[in-house]
Amino acid sequence: MPSDLLIRGATVVLPGVFPIQADVAIEGDAIAAIGTDLKAREEIDARGLHLLPGAIDAHVHFNEPGRTDWEGWATGSRALAAGGATACIEMPLNAHPPTLDGAAFDAKLEAARASSVVDFALWGGLTPGNLDHLEELAERGVAGFKAFMCDSGIEDFPAADDDTLHAGMAKAAALGLPVAVHAERPSHLREPDGTDWRAFVASRPVEAELAAIETAIALARDTGCDLHVVHVSSAPGVRLVAQADGVTCETCPHYLTLSEDDLETLGTRAKCAPPLRPRDEVEALWREVTAGRVDLIASDHSPCPPAMKAGDFTAAWGGIAGAQSTLGLLLDRLPPQSAAALTSANVARRFRLPKGRLEPGADADLVLVDLRERGVPELRDRHKLSPYADRPVPRIVRTLVRGSTAPRGRLITPRGDT
Repeated sequence: MPSDLLIRGATVVLPGVFPIQADVAIEGDAIAAIGTDLKAREEIDARGLHLLPGAIDAHVHFNEPGRTDWEGWATGSRALAAGGATACIEMPLNAHPPTLDGAAFDAKLEAARASSVVDFALWGGLTPGNLDHLEELAERGVAGFKAFMCDSGIEDFPAADDDTLHAGMAKAAALGLPVAVHAERPSHLREPDGTDWRAFVASRPVEAELAAIETAIALARDTGCDLHVVHVSSAPGVRLVAQADGVTCETCPHYLTLSEDDLETLGTRAKCAPPLRPRDEVEALWREVTAGRVDLIASDHSPCPPAMKAGDFTAAWGGIAGAQSTLGLLLDRLPPQSAAALTSANVARRFRLPKGRLEPGADADLVLVDLRERGVPELRDRHKLSPYADRPVPRIVRTLVRGSTAPRGRLITPRGDT
């Protein structure tokens, strides 16, 4: 019997094998078959295109409810889909209230269900005031708990000191969920000696990242916690994680494509924490990626209104808008199999999500890419302040979420769909 939809003649990027030219049949919201001479009621001619599993961005801030003027699920999820992502894991801040208890989770879930065009999981927060709420967040299906080891920049999401982090890790271990940490050690941060980008970069040295990673690993080892270190900016940081049994890390496109010298021209659009690093550190980080010591790559999309990026480096908001750009930027330098693993299969495996598989029976979360054609994409996020705005990348042709180009996003959890 013919399927609902057929993707005809794509170069299909399958895990563990060289890409093959094949047809992919979709029935309802799932992949029905991969083969040749398949039949369907509707076809997409994909000859000359690569077909990858849809990316899963493990680190985005959509800020809704409460700060929807910073982004919002409608615009943020459309940017993800335009960049080849079919799912995300959204951070507990900078929404207001942050996702620190069951009621806040419920409010965010309602907002996401109303507006998201990609499937989504939600991180819960781990702060000094919410340890008694971790269980109710786990019951609702959070992917894990996020903690800041330094000031988050948001008053309603305070940093977790070592005692709080230790206690929270012990609770997370008992609940069987990971803890993700923003790793910068406050004792190693410095007051900026000026207001330009050089002063900002100097105030947040690599040593602050390394000291925080060492502390987090020690606490995780003591509590039996499943630890994930977000947005690692340096090769030494990646190596510290790789040497620790069971600990994982991510890095971000901005640490792989931009260096601190780009701050001279991009200004505060490229301000983030940890900050961009020198060009030789960027190349060292790439070597860690190609050696397989980086587990996944996520955007850390952290947008804000233009007024918050105005002024000097001391005052400006520290976050990069990049939800639409991750897959395209990686395909500029990595083979499609590697890009797919780092943005899809590895993410799903790490956080036990029912996604990231390009095989019969899996959700039809797929992206068609033209590796022969490069262009500057039209940005879909709310404020379009991306530091990649003028950068040509391979063209994302079409994104399908569960076989649809216009789906209603669903909550995904470590236990399955809800």
